Amino acid sequence: MTPLGGLGSVDTREAVGRIGATDVLDALSEYRAAETAMLRRTRPIMDRGATDVLALRYVREATLRGDGMRPTELSALLGLSSASITALIDRLVSGGVVVREPHPSDRRASILRSTGLSETAEVQALDDARRPIANLIESLDRDELGTVFGFLVRMRHAMDEVARG
Repeated sequence: MTPLGGLGSVDTREAVGRIGATDVLDALSEYRAAETAMLRRTRPIMDRGATDVLALRYVREATLRGDGMRPTELSALLGLSSASITALIDRLVSGGVVVREPHPSDRRASILRSTGLSETAEVQALDDARRPIANLIESLDRDELGTVFGFLVRMRHAMDEVARG
């Protein structure tokens, strides 16, 4: 039995036929609250606030894609003002987990990239704290993984569109 949105404690396989869009939105809202609480609980591990952790995650993903990220993109994704994003980036740079590089084609802009430090001990400690989540994911079969992954990718694109306005 698993809590599922506004449906209470239910067997998710039996509930699939009764789930509507509102139930999915409720479940996403509950998930978001749980994720925010988890970020607060794991903050001491990384010695960073929840917004810093999320910013580092975005910059790390962009770095892994080979793109890096403009501060304005990060600001839009996080919904932060120019002054707030500057302070956040300064914290990440001074912590050695992000570097600013000159933008290759725009002299006035910079690109943010994660560093090797962002992949070391603090990330391992956070991964250990998130072990229950990894265990759940590992318990999914191939079809379930594909469905969840596809949904999350599409949701993220939709949320990014909202953030971009």
